[in-house]
Amino acid sequence: MRYLATVIMLFLLSPAAMHAQEVTAPKFGKGLLNIVGQDSTWSMNFSARVQLLSTTTWTDNDGTFENPQNNNLIRRSRLKFKGHLYSPKITYKMEFGLSNRDMGGTSAFTNNAPRFIMDAVIKYNFWENFELWAGQTKLPGNIERVISSADLQLVDRSIVNSRFNIDRDMGLQLRHHITFGNSFLIREKLAVSQGEGRNVTTGNLGGHQYTGRIEILPFGKFANKGDYKGAALDRQETPKLMVAATYDMNKDAVRTRSNMGSYMVTDYGFHETDINTFFADMMFKYKGFSFMGEYAKRDADTPVALNLDGTATGDVVLVGDGLNLMSGYLFKNDYEITGRYSNVALDEAITGIGEETQYTLGLSKYFVGHKLKLQTDVSYTDFEANNDRLMWRLQLDFHF
Repeated sequence: MRYLATVIMLFLLSPAAMHAQEVTAPKFGKGLLNIVGQDSTWSMNFSARVQLLSTTTWTDNDGTFENPQNNNLIRRSRLKFKGHLYSPKITYKMEFGLSNRDMGGTSAFTNNAPRFIMDAVIKYNFWENFELWAGQTKLPGNIERVISSADLQLVDRSIVNSRFNIDRDMGLQLRHHITFGNSFLIREKLAVSQGEGRNVTTGNLGGHQYTGRIEILPFGKFANKGDYKGAALDRQETPKLMVAATYDMNKDAVRTRSNMGSYMVTDYGFHETDINTFFADMMFKYKGFSFMGEYAKRDADTPVALNLDGTATGDVVLVGDGLNLMSGYLFKNDYEITGRYSNVALDEAITGIGEETQYTLGLSKYFVGHKLKLQTDVSYTDFEANNDRLMWRLQLDFHF
């Protein structure tokens, strides 16, 4: 896998490839190469991005923050390919994660292989406003998760997202949109997936996962798809609003967080239970101002995994709810100040995990939008049952 990028580049720059199609180099931030077949029956945009992250965390000891722990790493390193096949109505996306954090999670369920495939999906606009997706990609879950990690408003996503998001999976999605009047837009998204998460090779261990999402945009589309990007970089000329809701049911799920988390292993196999996750979220932008809000709730029919004799295995579904609120203002010099409030309240009687609340204040400088930016933030996390923590992060993000 470490030679993947080299092999791809050698192929794309080989004489045979150069004679087979037109190759152009886009401007910064628009990809490394644009390739179009001679008969225009296919195209490919190849891009790369890297996030370099430094994190320092202090632990509260009777009112004094001490014992700083520092970590410097390549948070994300990605290669991405997108374009069309045969017809402009058939598009595709492939994304590969090459950092250790991207590939982590190796297990027997992934054939003990690194999970470097993020997305491998084909999309077919088969009739009017209907589009069918097939492959592995993000499910239509909470907005913070579906926003690309390349386009985040703070250094990283919230603790609410880390507890409740439904991430990626292998399956089918049907998407449709309809416009009423001049601008009132409704988008519907349905998905049926394997329910085990990305890069799983062992087949379906439990049941399947069913996801439905509806989005309402009363004032029409956001400019430049700003509803699925952090920050008000597009400076919407008129107020834009999206309100949405998602319901996800993972039938006979075998993991503690629906299609994520640890597997609930018992002395007879896997503990299986229906896990339901609900999201309600919104995005509002106007000129330099942005606001995003999310509510998440998860429950399960039998959240505690038991052995045949009735003893608990120690694995439980992380049931509970969370609230995430974030707002920012982008100044004309492309500096932005952002604040975020996040609260996670898992059912302590079941999970044994107390409530946690995190307050984050961030500062970003966008040199070329999200394609070249420097971000820093400070977070204070108030734990109900543990020592509080203070965290400072600094991240450089660049995308070709």
